[in-house]
Amino acid sequence: MKGEIHMDEHIPIWQRSVEIPRREALEGDLETDALIIGGGMAGILTAYQLKKRGVRCAVIEAARIGGGQTCRTTAKITAQHGLIYAALSERFGPERAAHYAQASALAIAEYVRIVEDERIECGFRRAPAYLYAAADAAPLRREAEAAAALGLDAHFTAETELPFPVAGAVRFGNQAAFNPLKFLGALCGGLKIYENTRALSVEGNAVRTPRGRIRARHIVFATHFPFVNFPGWYFMRLHQERSYVLSLESRWLPEGLYLGVEPDGLSFREAEGLLLFGGGAHRTGENSAGGKYAALRERAAKMLPGSREAARWSAQDCATPDGAPYIGRLSPSAPEWYVATGFGKWGMTSSMAAAVLISGLICGDAPEWADAFAPERFALSKSAAALAANTLQAARGLARCLMEIPATTLAALPPGHGGIVEADGKKAGVYKDGEGRCHIVLPRCPHLGCQLEWNPDELSWDCPCHGSRFRYDGALLDNPAQQALEYHLAEP
Repeated sequence: MKGEIHMDEHIPIWQRSVEIPRREALEGDLETDALIIGGGMAGILTAYQLKKRGVRCAVIEAARIGGGQTCRTTAKITAQHGLIYAALSERFGPERAAHYAQASALAIAEYVRIVEDERIECGFRRAPAYLYAAADAAPLRREAEAAAALGLDAHFTAETELPFPVAGAVRFGNQAAFNPLKFLGALCGGLKIYENTRALSVEGNAVRTPRGRIRARHIVFATHFPFVNFPGWYFMRLHQERSYVLSLESRWLPEGLYLGVEPDGLSFREAEGLLLFGGGAHRTGENSAGGKYAALRERAAKMLPGSREAARWSAQDCATPDGAPYIGRLSPSAPEWYVATGFGKWGMTSSMAAAVLISGLICGDAPEWADAFAPERFALSKSAAALAANTLQAARGLARCLMEIPATTLAALPPGHGGIVEADGKKAGVYKDGEGRCHIVLPRCPHLGCQLEWNPDELSWDCPCHGSRFRYDGALLDNPAQQALEYHLAEP
C-alpha cells in the first residue's frame, strides 16, 4: 500500500531521448475517408499504409502521439511470441498457424523496408530472439519444432549469452529491435494527426469529439482496448496484464533479445547502451501488495552485481484467450468499423500486421493470412474456460463494489499509503501522501462499475475487471474507461 509521488522516475527511456512535435487539437468538424482512433504504433502505421495507397485519412489521439503503450514497450520486433506456434497448430491447424507465422515475418520485413525507404534513424538493428527456460526444456523443443515446420528460422539450442544456466532455448534468427518513438516520429511528418482529441462516442460513420464531429466511411479502433462495448463484446473476450521494467547500467549487454517462458521468467534486451530488465507480470488490478519493482531490483542485484538503475516503468498488455490478436472488422454488424487489439506483449510486430491487414480490408485486397487474426474466430466452445474466468473476474469486481466493507478508516491510513477506506460513513479510495494530504476518489470504474484496487508500485487505481487505470488523483491512464474518477483533495 506504500508509495511516494515521484512520477518523473517512471518515464520510459524512449521518452527521455525523443520529443515528437506537438499537434493541435481538432476544432470543429471534419470529413475524411478513413478515421483512425488512437495515435500509437498501430494507429500511425495504419494511417501511413492508407496514405501510401491514396486513401484520405486522419488520426485522433486522446493525449500525445505514442504516449500510451507504444512508449512503454521494450520494442522487440519479432516473430517469436512466447510459446505460440505449437498452441496455434494444435488449436487451429497448421494452415492458420502458418498464416500467423507469415504475418509476423512480413511485419519484420515491412519495418526493414520502411526504415530504408524513409531513411529513418531509429537505432534499428537485427538480432536473434530467444525463448528460454531454467528448468523444463520440453515445451521449448515442441515450440522449436512447430515454428520450424511453419517456415520460421527457429531451432532449439542450449547455448545463450545469459549470465545464468538454462535448460534450453528456442533461437529465432534475424529478428529486430529499435527505438519506437524515433521511428514513430519520423512517420508522422506527412500525416493528418490531431492530439488531445478524444473520441467521446461513435455512431454509424460519425465520431463525436469534445469540440466537433468527424464523418468517415471507415473507422479504425486502434485504442489498445476498444472503448465501445457493443457490438463486438470485446470486454468479455479480452483481459489486461501489467509488467514492469528496470533500465539498468550494466556491464552485461546481450546481443540477443530474451524472454523467459516460466512464470517467473525475465525479459532482457540492450537499448541505447542500457539493459532493459523486465518481469513481474500480473493481471491488472491484482497488485495490492506491491513490491514488483523491489523484486526486480533484488533479482538484478543477484544476477548482475554492480548494475545501477537508470529508469523504471510499467506496461499494460491486452490478451486474448488463444494468444492471437483480434485484427479486422470489429463486428459483422458494423462492417466499416475495424479493430486492432489483443497484441499481448508483441505490440510492435502486431501493429505492423494490423496496419497491413486493415489497410488491405479498406482497399479491398486483404492478405491471405487475415484469417489468423479474424475477430469473429472467437468460439465459445474453444474459449469457454477463458470466458468463464473473465466473467468471474468481473462478477467479483462488481460484488466488491456493492458488498465489501472497507478494512480501515481514513484516519488510520498511514502517510505514503493508499487503499479503500471508510470516510464519513462512505467507501472511498484514498492515497495519503507523505505530507498527509488525502487524494480521495470514488473507487468505482466508470466503464462498467467494478471496484478499483490500489497499485502501490504505480500510485494508481486499477480495475481488475477490464483493466482501466487511473492516477492517484483520478486522472484516466488506460482504457476502456473514457472518463476520469470523481476526485477531491483533503488537506491535513
